Amino acid sequence: MSEGPRQIRLRGRLVNGLYTEAMLLADEARGYFEHQGREDRTLLDPLTRVALSCESLKVTTRLMHVLAWLLTERAIELGQMSDEEAAASSRRLGEAMPSDADAVAGLPQAAIALIDASQDLYARVRRLEIDAPVEASATSPALSLLDRLERAF
Repeated sequence: MSEGPRQIRLRGRLVNGLYTEAMLLADEARGYFEHQGREDRTLLDPLTRVALSCESLKVTTRLMHVLAWLLTERAIELGQMSDEEAAASSRRLGEAMPSDADAVAGLPQAAIALIDASQDLYARVRRLEIDAPVEASATSPALSLLDRLERAF
């Protein structure tokens, strides 16, 4: 079954919101790891410094996978890419290594917040990719509520 216009519009809004969130998080991560993260690194023992470097790479990788997938979704929505092109394995959300809780525990709080945020965003996008919406019936409670809200405003 194909998605109806409402489902496409809702999915497009979700993708656009996630894209904005991912871009903001990527900018925040870049700023931290290029500036404050370097200062924080000097205060850490050698092993924890390595952990911080590894985690910064994991954050970057997660965010790049998310952004690439979201750009593919936007291209589909705009008609710039067919569903068949998007179905290629190279267009799917790439695998990202999870962070090790023990290694993360000793890192500066700002780094931990970025790591957690990137893992959360990646998990939400993974769920969106796996649970791609299908055409909902006209009696869907969520769609019914949305219809009522749109009529009210």
